[in-house]
Amino acid sequence: MRLSELSGKEIVDLNRAERLGVLGQTDFEINTTTGQIEALIIPTGKWFGMKRNGSEIRVPWKQVRTIGTDMIILDIAEE
Repeated sequence: MRLSELSGKEIVDLNRAERLGVLGQTDFEINTTTGQIEALIIPTGKWFGMKRNGSEIRVPWKQVRTIGTDMIILDIAEE
């Protein structure tokens, strides 16, 4: 799957049934040696595209459960 195919998909947490964002508003953490995605960095507290509090959620790639046609479902472990 290409990165362009992932753009615009909603990100949903399976455990909390909560929408976390849209992939176009998300950054990836990529291993520079292997080129593999290690984590999704999802900004929180955004309002009309402008950051309010600068916090973010880091989700390891291994917690990505399913990538569907419209959304990406995550299985984020409860803390």
